[in-house]
Amino acid sequence: MAAAAGWRARLGREARASLAAFLLGASVSALPAALGSPAALLGSPGLRGRTAIALHAAGVNAALLLLYPRPLYKIAVRACFLGFAFGCGLLLSAGRSAWRHFGWYMCSLSLFHYSEYLVTAINNPRSLSLDSFLLNHSFEYNLAALSSWVEFTLEKILFPELKQITWLSTVGLLMVIFGDCLRKAAMLTAGSNFNHIVQNEKSDTHTLVTSGVYGWFRHPSYVGWFYWSIGTQVLLCNPICVVGYALASWRFFRERIEEEEITLIHFFGEEYLEYKRKVPSGLPFIKGVKVEL
Repeated sequence: MAAAAGWRARLGREARASLAAFLLGASVSALPAALGSPAALLGSPGLRGRTAIALHAAGVNAALLLLYPRPLYKIAVRACFLGFAFGCGLLLSAGRSAWRHFGWYMCSLSLFHYSEYLVTAINNPRSLSLDSFLLNHSFEYNLAALSSWVEFTLEKILFPELKQITWLSTVGLLMVIFGDCLRKAAMLTAGSNFNHIVQNEKSDTHTLVTSGVYGWFRHPSYVGWFYWSIGTQVLLCNPICVVGYALASWRFFRERIEEEEITLIHFFGEEYLEYKRKVPSGLPFIKGVKVEL
């Protein structure tokens, strides 16, 4: 009871609403059991399956509208959408269709974005906002996602055997799991010091974190995101996007790390410079900002 009360205290109402909504959306994965249909409902849903999925989505949205006032509804509907995508991913993963590996991808993508919000709600609720889902990260990020879906679909039509390399998709899934776990470990280790936006002013509680995964890499959250992003394309067996994601992510994080380290040197001075000398950035061929002595 005490432990449950402690977790309830750590999870504010925004986090609790998002978690309930995510699970409600993910309950779409229980439709095969409710309908007495095969688990691969999305592989060949038929009219009955499509109707059930549409009714589930409409019913869940109606429930959210009734349960939550508008500020919480905005949170809940996004979490529910991600849960719904996660549940649909599970349904695709359960089948033997050519879309099975895309189901793995859907689960990975939706869980990544939802967990970004949930961990922020636990760690740094003061910085929590709808942007914490990272659904509107940037135009370039959304374009990259769309490009990967287009490539997967076109190659599935033109070269269907390319999308059935299970061992390669498994390697990609392992990269995704490793990358996401490393990123979330970094967020949890940093605690309230972590923020999705580079801070230009040092707060009274801002400290330099060098323990845990920060003892391995200076920027473990970026390392995790880098390998997670590439892993999603290995999972999909998307050769073009594997190269594109690797180059685009590397360039983005090189610039982001240099920008962030200028701020960190301003905040912590020699303490950060000493840390920088001892611990690598974690990303290949990225050494961070150059300091003129």
